[in-house]
Amino acid sequence: MGKAITHVGYIGLGIMGKPMAGHLLASGLQLSVWNRTRSKAAELDSAGALVLDSPAAMAAHGPEVIFLNVTDTPDVEAVLFGEQGIAGTARPGLIVVDHSTISPEATRRFAERLSASGVTLLDAPVSGGDVGARAATLSIMVGGPAEAFARVKPLLEIVGRSITHLGPVGAGQTCKACNQAAIASALLGVCEAMALARREGLDLEKMIGVLGAGAAGSWQLNNLGPRIAGGDHAPGFMIDLMLKDLAIVADTARQRKLPLNGVSLAESYFRAVAASDPAGGRLGTQAMAKTVERLGGFTFADESGVA
Repeated sequence: MGKAITHVGYIGLGIMGKPMAGHLLASGLQLSVWNRTRSKAAELDSAGALVLDSPAAMAAHGPEVIFLNVTDTPDVEAVLFGEQGIAGTARPGLIVVDHSTISPEATRRFAERLSASGVTLLDAPVSGGDVGARAATLSIMVGGPAEAFARVKPLLEIVGRSITHLGPVGAGQTCKACNQAAIASALLGVCEAMALARREGLDLEKMIGVLGAGAAGSWQLNNLGPRIAGGDHAPGFMIDLMLKDLAIVADTARQRKLPLNGVSLAESYFRAVAASDPAGGRLGTQAMAKTVERLGGFTFADESGVA
């Protein structure tokens, strides 16, 4: 397995990446960071991380592992292979762990290109949202060589609670596509159950508690249900990002000629929110409820009477 890793890099300090990088730093690792908006690195800078000027500068600085947590497939490609990308300065033996949610097919292409320079890519998307990132309880699904996975698993255990190696490179991203398909359909079910409760005059808080303790319980119900009931649409995970992920789901399913009708319906609800409000795509995924409210002619947060 080799000696313990002591120096890591982290690229992408958004809602998920910043707390995850913070956990790595707090564990005693030497941490280098880069973010397109440098100000987002200020807190980690104050805590002892080294803020670098580019992904290329980070790779040249010599970390054994570099974590990525950026938005989309083109962003990962730019960080890896752009003019100031990792590939230009990476040393053989480097392991890149990509926590982004991107195309499985693109991931396989990126891994092949990196391998020519002696760099190994693990795709390691996560589930658990901003809550899991802050609490270090994420579920991490990993694809790539087993030897590289064994080497970085102790690092993944710093930020996650469930870490699973699923197979060759691309397997992690495929599993994340399955995860997003399940989430989207489950959230639609939560919204519709809450709509029925609202119409029938049930106390939404009590209803969520009862269902959450039984077979209908889910992360979406227990964590997002109370936000929906309170009209809280602040993002933990934005609708725009979910729509990006569902496009990956649709593309993967299309390649296999697999119809996913429930996912398509959920996507249409998300898209309706994104189109109906200037801030719609930046709202949290629980704002799917706004489409249900509009169709039902009520708002969940208004408990003054049954519509």
